[in-house]
Amino acid sequence: MERIQTINEGRIAWCCADHGITPDELAHEIDISPATLAKVMTKEAGLSFRQLRKLADFFGRGTLFFLEPEQINEEQAHTPQFRTLANQKPKLSTKLKRLIRNAEQQRMIFLALREELDPEEVIHFSPPTLNSLSIPEAAKKVRLWLGLTDKNNFESYRRAVESCGLLVFRSQGYAGKWQIEKNYPILGFSLYDPVCPVILIKKQDSNTRQSFTLMHELGHLLLHRTSSIDDERDIYLDEEQGLEKEANAFAGHLLVPDHFLLEINDDERPEKASEFDGWLKPQRKAWGISCEVILRRLMDARRLSHSNYRSYRQWIQTRPLPKMDGTPVRHREQEPKHIFGGNYVRVVLDALNSRRITAAKASTYLDNLKIRDLHKLEQRYAGI
Repeated sequence: MERIQTINEGRIAWCCADHGITPDELAHEIDISPATLAKVMTKEAGLSFRQLRKLADFFGRGTLFFLEPEQINEEQAHTPQFRTLANQKPKLSTKLKRLIRNAEQQRMIFLALREELDPEEVIHFSPPTLNSLSIPEAAKKVRLWLGLTDKNNFESYRRAVESCGLLVFRSQGYAGKWQIEKNYPILGFSLYDPVCPVILIKKQDSNTRQSFTLMHELGHLLLHRTSSIDDERDIYLDEEQGLEKEANAFAGHLLVPDHFLLEINDDERPEKASEFDGWLKPQRKAWGISCEVILRRLMDARRLSHSNYRSYRQWIQTRPLPKMDGTPVRHREQEPKHIFGGNYVRVVLDALNSRRITAAKASTYLDNLKIRDLHKLEQRYAGI
């Protein structure tokens, strides 16, 4: 088998250090013998193209990255958005770092394809000016900008955000390139860009929790104009401060504006925290959010005691996990929309139908769909 001898071993070493793994651990991850990789690092041996591709995929890089002779330029190796997230959470896993790079790459693909299509149909990101507004005022203005109605669910919130020029990705709920592992604490991240920001939400045990994470990340993009990565502590615990506290308050007011609270009868509130879900079921279903979000808004409005809220928090941490909201993805051709959202999928299909890209390329852009599944996806979008 022909071997590629021009591997830049310095770039492999840099990637290992950047991800906090040893060359031996890398060899195990990409199924190459440690002895072979050791010889590559001393230029005594090369890699097959298949091995090089596995190496590149593991680090979320292109194959050419490891063939370029130049030394690593830190500024070019990581985008400003990536560096912002890595600085916020220095102990990000290798898999999460790859996921961030994957999201950046999909955004670049989206913009490149969109440029080639009809520019008059491009939805530009043009956020409202929120300077000097209070959090409730900012949330009210953004709610109008999004065009939200009084009844929503995660998918309608997602479509509303996408309709304003952002990309909203959601991780897979099973092992794969787009998964955030169930026990990993990160719930979502946002990549700020003045042209096309990206929000990625972790697939969670409830779509209502995903709605809050989505609006929390939107808060960072609109209020702070910065990238952010958030875990359970940032979003759900009481001790959040500064920017996280503002993003939480923004999400709460956006999802539950003050006039929504008028629908809730405090006299009907049960004594047991375990019965709060039933008490607020009509509101939860109509607004597409969790009971916890409503309780936090009631607490902020001084209509619920802090002890009642804490009792509910303690209860939900010990109860059995509920079944997933909504219908699970059952067909392979549905998964790209589940992961990348309607706008991204539509742009790829438009580029395919206008012969700007091949079916093979479209398949690659859509999570490596098989061609037959790509055709099924086309039929779904055509309404056939």
